Amino acid sequence: MGATDLELLWVGGEGGMEEELVTRAGYTLTTLPAAGLHGVGLAQLPGNLWQLARGVLAARRILARFKPDVLFFTGGFVAAPVAIAGRRVPTLAFVPDARPGFTLRFIARFADVIATVAAEVGGHFTRQRVEVTGYPVRSELAAWAQPARRAEALRHFTLNADLPTLLIFGGSKGAQNINRAAVAALPDLLQDMQVIHISGQTNWDEVNDAQAQLTPSQAARYRAFPYLHEDMGAAFAAADLAVCRAGASTLGELPLFALPAVLVPIPFEQHIQHDNAALLAQRSAAVVLADADMPSQLAATLRGLLADKPRLQAMRAAMAALAAPDAAARLAGLLHQLGTQEAHA
Repeated sequence: MGATDLELLWVGGEGGMEEELVTRAGYTLTTLPAAGLHGVGLAQLPGNLWQLARGVLAARRILARFKPDVLFFTGGFVAAPVAIAGRRVPTLAFVPDARPGFTLRFIARFADVIATVAAEVGGHFTRQRVEVTGYPVRSELAAWAQPARRAEALRHFTLNADLPTLLIFGGSKGAQNINRAAVAALPDLLQDMQVIHISGQTNWDEVNDAQAQLTPSQAARYRAFPYLHEDMGAAFAAADLAVCRAGASTLGELPLFALPAVLVPIPFEQHIQHDNAALLAQRSAAVVLADADMPSQLAATLRGLLADKPRLQAMRAAMAALAAPDAAARLAGLLHQLGTQEAHA
């Protein structure tokens, strides 16, 4: 199995968001029925078990037709039936968060190798081979991850090189509580810094209305967008500090740009974002702020960090220590190794 003869098949859930994303990227996609079992009520459980059984049968047909040399899983309940059906095929499971979710814990029993974003994650697995690869970041984003491109990034957003830059974002759909706390704090924040604010489409009207209420001097320091596509790398490169949720991608993107952060995990007690935030905070690369504390503490926390240059520099160094710019290549190498072993077995 070489790079020139690689054939890839993406298996997704019926009606899942990956249908558009994967086909738009030019890869072959097939779907199967699946449903989650973790946290499901008794009334829903029989139907979901039936969906799982249907998914396993569909996965067997897919694997019999495609005949893969290696399987790659990153979680999600769609993966479970494929893992069951392909339990004799060499398998790599990638854990993108600081803690494996229910499905990845299940899949781990079938995996030949488990790849993680940090060494701490390996403690969840005692019987499997674990490799620390880091979190892979898409190439168009990584292209901006050079200190020399900071000045270019600031020019891209017509920002002042003499002012600290704060980046606020909440993921592809945005984060309403972060957006509202940030908007309320803007008059305070814009006294000392300039802000790139990516609201997500859901809250864009609210953020845009607030932008219209800024004074001319405040507006000169504020750049708001509903979403950034190819310009997201420039936003990371321009920033001195970020405030955001703690999804899996923060474990790859923030370290790649050596970008300190104030992390605000989703306000559900057992949510995996709390583990992601804790990993970065324990490394002294980030500060964790509770969602409920944002209205009263966000502005003071951000201004305090940006004013404390030695601490910010130490956080930047700690974040950079987690960077894995070759994570995608490491994962590809493991997949090639597993697939080649099977081919020569």
